[in-house]
Amino acid sequence: MITEPKIEYRDEKRYMGIRTIAPFKGMFADVDKLIKELRVWVKQQGLAHEGPFFLRYYVIDMDGPMDIELGFMVSQHLPETERIKAGVLPAGNYAHLFYKGSGLAGNKALLEWVKREGISLDRWQDAAGDAFRCRYEAYLTADKLQPRKSKGVDLAMKVAEG
Repeated sequence: MITEPKIEYRDEKRYMGIRTIAPFKGMFADVDKLIKELRVWVKQQGLAHEGPFFLRYYVIDMDGPMDIELGFMVSQHLPETERIKAGVLPAGNYAHLFYKGSGLAGNKALLEWVKREGISLDRWQDAAGDAFRCRYEAYLTADKLQPRKSKGVDLAMKVAEG
C-alpha cells in the first residue's frame, strides 16, 4: 500500500538519536540493533508516550556506506549520552507519502512523483553519495513484535527553499 504523494509543511521536530555509518547491504541488521538500544533508553527515560521512532538518511550510497541516524521524536531534548545525541528535523515543506510493505517501492514512488512534478529536494551530491538536508522514514506502528514490512511508514523528504 502506497498513498498519493503530497507536499506538506512540517514544524521543527526535536529528537534523540544514534548516528552511524552502515553498508546498504545489511543496513537493517544494524538498524534493528539501534532500535533495541534506543528502545531501552526510551523506557529508562519514561518516554513511551512520545515518539515515533524514525530512520534519517543523511547520505545514501546504495553500493557503499550509508550515513544514517535512528531517532525517537521527543517534546524536549534530554541530556545526551556518549551515543545518544539531541537533534532536530528542520521545519519546512516536505514531499511525503505513507507506505506499508516495501521501502524500496515507497521511496521509488516518492522520487518518481517529485521528478514528474518538477519539485526540487533539499539535496546535493557529496563525495560519499546522495546527501539530504532531511530525509526520513517514521515508523508509525512501533510494536517490537511487528515485522518491519507490515509497519505503517511516513516517508518524508525536505523540499528545497526558494
